[in-house]
Amino acid sequence: MTNVFYRDLKSDMPVAVKGEGIYLIDAEGRRYLDASGGAAVSCLGHSDPDVAQAIKDQVDKVAFAHTGFFTTQPAEDLAELLVGAAPQGIGMVYFVSGGSEAVEAALKMARQYFLEKGEPERTRFIARRQSYHGNTLGALSVGGNVWRREPYKEMLMPASHIAPCYPYREKRDGESEEEYGRRVADELEAEIERLGPRNVAAFIAETVGGATAGVLAPVPGYFKRIREICDRFGVLMILDEVMCGMGRTGTLFACEQDGVAPDIICIAKGLGAGYQPIGATLVSNDVYRAFKDGSGAFQHGHTYMGHPMACAAALAVQRKIRDAGLLDNVRRMGAVLVEQLHDRLGNHPHVGDIRGRGLFQGVELVADRATKETLDPTLKVHAGVKKNAFRRGLICYPAGGTADGARGDHILLAPPFIVDVSQIKDLVGMLGDAIDETLKESGIV
Repeated sequence: MTNVFYRDLKSDMPVAVKGEGIYLIDAEGRRYLDASGGAAVSCLGHSDPDVAQAIKDQVDKVAFAHTGFFTTQPAEDLAELLVGAAPQGIGMVYFVSGGSEAVEAALKMARQYFLEKGEPERTRFIARRQSYHGNTLGALSVGGNVWRREPYKEMLMPASHIAPCYPYREKRDGESEEEYGRRVADELEAEIERLGPRNVAAFIAETVGGATAGVLAPVPGYFKRIREICDRFGVLMILDEVMCGMGRTGTLFACEQDGVAPDIICIAKGLGAGYQPIGATLVSNDVYRAFKDGSGAFQHGHTYMGHPMACAAALAVQRKIRDAGLLDNVRRMGAVLVEQLHDRLGNHPHVGDIRGRGLFQGVELVADRATKETLDPTLKVHAGVKKNAFRRGLICYPAGGTADGARGDHILLAPPFIVDVSQIKDLVGMLGDAIDETLKESGIV
């Protein structure tokens, strides 16, 4: 018996009792290779001694100090580190406790920014279909995943959704990646014009799409075009890097690889690597100045924002990533992971696409490789892969609704930055076997 309200009420959860590097160990002694870092969280694995020591040291100094009265040194030091590595123009950091809170804060910042500037009519947000920005009501409103929104749709604020950057399914024959990117980016301009340019506050997008569409990396030039459109209409550009940021794609901020600087960036997950719950909303100096020179306050807040222990843990995580050269390992092992996935699954009749950046990779499963027809959603192949992989000792992050919110199956992989070649080989081997077993169980092969 349990009094814990689990996510899945029909599953018996094993009890995790220990972490060793990229492995978790349950109460029965079974080991699980964490190939997804939980939900792209555990970038340093599960037993980093330096991070653990930083938490212990901080609790001996001060465990909690409310930000209505105090700042703390870990918060100051972490903010300085993040701003020093952030895209040009980003100057301030607002700490929260997770990704949904970071997005919620970003939406409110965008709204109040225009109030401070004397443009109160700017209330509308534009996002993308098949996006995911969190489960609080504001974040869910701008999120574009159909089944996550469905139970709460009557409670959500209005938001527009344009096409994702999804070349596997939406690039036309004969169209270059650059042409395709411009075409879908131009949907933003059309939607701003439809809503009325003076009514739009911000456009929000995951730099690399994560959980709901299975790692969608933007094509070259896509975000530069988005930036041009936002600038022309005075619309804020918000990038959600909760899942893809903090080194996951091989650079600390994913947007570095796209050559753009947003007005607001949301981060979490890999920021604290799971050692403490923490997220942050980073803002440009221009946005911050509107608050500073205007009302002088952001009308928003949470009890545990800027928590000293969370900031101390995240500071230790980010210093470890920097000082141990782990971004180099992300790039090297990311290339190995891609190679191994293509060797094992590249010619698989039911693998349509292998895509991603760095140690952030997605595998899209299909009924027919040639036509890209999706698998029958009633078979829930993604759930079968998760079950069969877990039974083998592999934690991966599959999901359904990949193609349109209802149809499609994918597996997301986001192993810790400390992963090595032999572990990647084990990972891909177990995943390939789990996919094959699930397809057989489903009667597909």
